[in-house]
Amino acid sequence: MAKHYGAFRAVDDLSFEVARGSFFSILGPSGCGKTTLLRMIAGFLSPDSGDIQIGGKPMNGVPPNQRPVNMVFQHLALFPMMSVGENVGYGLARRGVAKDEIQRRVGEMLERVSLPGAQAKRVDQLSGGQKQRVAIARSLVLEPTLLLLDEPLGALDLKLREHMKIELKQLQAAFGTTFVYITHDQSEALVLSDHVAVMNAGKFEQVGTPQALYYEPQTPFVAGFVGANNRIAGHATEASGGVVTVTSAEGLVVPARAIGKVARGEAVEAFVRPEVARLARTPDVLRDAGLPTFSARITSLLFDGANSAVLLHEAQSNTEFRIVLPQTGEFADLTVGETVAFGFDPQRAVCFTV
Repeated sequence: MAKHYGAFRAVDDLSFEVARGSFFSILGPSGCGKTTLLRMIAGFLSPDSGDIQIGGKPMNGVPPNQRPVNMVFQHLALFPMMSVGENVGYGLARRGVAKDEIQRRVGEMLERVSLPGAQAKRVDQLSGGQKQRVAIARSLVLEPTLLLLDEPLGALDLKLREHMKIELKQLQAAFGTTFVYITHDQSEALVLSDHVAVMNAGKFEQVGTPQALYYEPQTPFVAGFVGANNRIAGHATEASGGVVTVTSAEGLVVPARAIGKVARGEAVEAFVRPEVARLARTPDVLRDAGLPTFSARITSLLFDGANSAVLLHEAQSNTEFRIVLPQTGEFADLTVGETVAFGFDPQRAVCFTV
């Protein structure tokens, strides 16, 4: 399907399928077209070309209120003048369901989202996470084939967002409803999803499991957008056996595994994840392990508990690297200005032509 605004291609000839009962995320930066795509699936926008099918039935021309779809927005759109029970039962009431049946289904749904007995509460009495669960309950009580979620955790604080990621994943597994979730937050997409589509400039760069996107990126955009990475731009000065020697303009020389065909002399980018590099106080430890080894000076210590890292500059080229510290406590006494060695397995770095 496609959606254009003049010469701007918001969604550029996309074709994809979402497995029934799965959690599918669309991950991409602001302006990449993911909300436009979601609004076309919901029926709020019409595609300029292509077909949309939900549950095997064509949806082109079907208005939003007649599609087997519900949508949860970032700002939730709960009705403040209604109780929790009235909010959850609103759609059922609009469909003409009997009051006793509405009460029964609302009660069951609130129990399933861990809000038993909350029917009489006001919306302003709820926490952010509880409001989120009410919004999801209001959608799921209508038993949609597909639930669309437009950055629903974006307005929550960090700790609550982390908690709600786990709750959302558990809710989707419990209900078995197909979820299509859009986000610019890679952690949300990786934690929640069975499959993720990485979107850029109206197209999907890669669709795969979170593990495939993280460990086997197929484009420089995916390698740079999914997870943290040290990026080295340069030229391929050697290329053989699937390993490329990348030489940067500053003189840094690193080996990396080629993704696709890479020929000697081509402009390339290599990506080395912070957690694949090993630190050592003496280079012999790394050389004995068969790793290419570099000398560097520590410029910053980034303490963040289990996610602590160091920033260092490679001695010859002054290239900056971020390296995650191991949880052994071995490097707890590192100091800024200290000289260390680092190295990595070339098979765990990736290289692309650009």
